[in-house]
Formats: sequence, C-alpha cells, structure tokens
Amino acid sequence: MKLISGTANNDLAKNIADVLDIPLTNVDIERFRDQEIFVRINENVRGEDIFLIQPTSAPANDHLMELLILIDALVRASAQRITAVVPYFGYARQDRKTGGRTPISAKLVANLISKAGADRVLTVDLHAGQIQGFFDIPTDNLFGQPVFINDIKEQFSKRDREKLLFVSPDTGGVVRTRAIAKEFDADIAIVDKRRPKAGESEVMNIIGDVAGRTCILYDDIIDSGGTLCNAAKALKDHGANSVSAYITHGVLSDPAVERISKSELTEVVIADTIMQPKKVKDCKQIREVSTATLLGEAIRRIANDESVSKLFG
Repeated sequence: MKLISGTANNDLAKNIADVLDIPLTNVDIERFRDQEIFVRINENVRGEDIFLIQPTSAPANDHLMELLILIDALVRASAQRITAVVPYFGYARQDRKTGGRTPISAKLVANLISKAGADRVLTVDLHAGQIQGFFDIPTDNLFGQPVFINDIKEQFSKRDREKLLFVSPDTGGVVRTRAIAKEFDADIAIVDKRRPKAGESEVMNIIGDVAGRTCILYDDIIDSGGTLCNAAKALKDHGANSVSAYITHGVLSDPAVERISKSELTEVVIADTIMQPKKVKDCKQIREVSTATLLGEAIRRIANDESVSKLFG
C-alpha cells in the first residue's frame, strides 16, 4: 500500500500517514506559467494499492484537475488499484436539476473521476447520500459523526449533556441531526427557513422548545455562514442558553469568518477535511477536529479487504 497526497490538504495527508505509520510517496506537482498542472511520481508504484488523498475544495477546479491528472499518472504507471480519497467532495451541492437547462455537476464530476481511472472512492459526509449512486465504481461514504460525538463527550460533562438539544439548521438535515441526538438520548429542534436566493437564508420559525437548553447546530457544510449565524440568533431569541455548531466541511467562503466572529455562536467546530487559511485558524470561535484516525482506519480496512461499515456499527 502507498499513500499519495495532492496539494489540496497536505496536512491531513501527513496525519493519515502518521496514523498508518506509512510515509507519503514522493511526488512532484508543478504548475507551468499558464497554470497547467504537471505531475511526476518519483517512486515505483507498479502493482501497488494506491490511496490518493485530495479533497476538491477551493479552488475546486484546480484541485479537481490535479486529482484527475494524478489518477492518470498512476494508471500509466501500472498501479494495481487506485482509491481516490476525497474527504470533501466538491460540486456535491449540484446533485439535481434545480431548473430548466441546468447541469447535474455532481454526476459529471463522478464520471470524470471514474473515467480517469480510479477504482474506488472514499469520502466523508456527502451532501446527499444518493451521490454514491452517481459513481460507477465502489464508493464509501464515511460519517463524521463519531469524531464529533467523541469531541462533545470531551467538551461537555455528563451533567451538562443532559441539557443538550441538537438542532437541524433546515428540514433537509433532520435525519442527520436525529442520528447524533440519539447517541446522547437528546431531543432535536428544527430551524424553519426560506432561501430568497442562492447564498442567502431567512429564519422563519423554530420548531421545538429551545428555552434554557444548550443548543448544538449540526450540519455537513458551512459556506458563507449566513444560515448558521441567523439560526444561532433565532435560537438565542427563543431563550437558548448557548448555541454552538458542529459542521463537517468548513468551506468558509467570505465573509463567513467575520460573520461567525460577530454572531451569537459560542463555538464552531469543523472537521479538517478542508485545509484552512490563517484567518480561519486565528478565529477564536472556530476549532478544528481531526478525521485522520477515521480515514486512516477506513484506508487500512479497504487495503485489507475488511468491512468499512463496521466502523459505524
């Protein structure tokens, strides 16, 4: 087995390598003056089981193209099996036609990865579970939930956990929120919102009794932060003692950090599926937790032809 990292999240790749006690394979990734990407694998990978770690986060197109070129290089170097480890799968929010003459870009990206030569995909918390079916190759969708459950148990005492209330920021995330609430025998609430246009949201109502509770907003993606910050304000207005958030993928496009800094949110906890810039790391209200152990164990199980689903059951 060999581990290879693209440039999208080298820190996570190094942590996964430490978990598995396997060094990262030496790879040169360069860009020509016109921004064409050039890749050279500096070690023999013939007949090897390759795990290529490359989330397709911003800049999404660059990181996606880099992933495809790395896969092609590995195919031409006669790798036995190539697993694309894509902790954050970009374009996942374009999983259906939203109107006339619009694309289903998540399916297009799935096709590109398959046609490039990947034999398998490993990802974390797909925005929509049905995206697994867009791939014509085996796809494992890991849940970030166990990482967050462990962190919540560390951050909140047993007595404090009795006041926890898990909140879905929209109706689409109810199943996800109910699943984590079940682990703590806790209730859930739902933020009823409408979205006047892309990138904007407006809280209409809170479904559930949040007064006097310690609220945890739970979701898979935070982008501009508008939905989350509006939801936190609404929860506080309805009597919540405090509001924090656990989000798998911290896309955090501008002005998310500024919004979070000025919001009612006590803390936003994100997984390290996306490499964050300095301004995110410097924000006192944002904290990262590691998925390296989760991904490392999944990689080990795939390499040994063991069950991945047993990680969650």
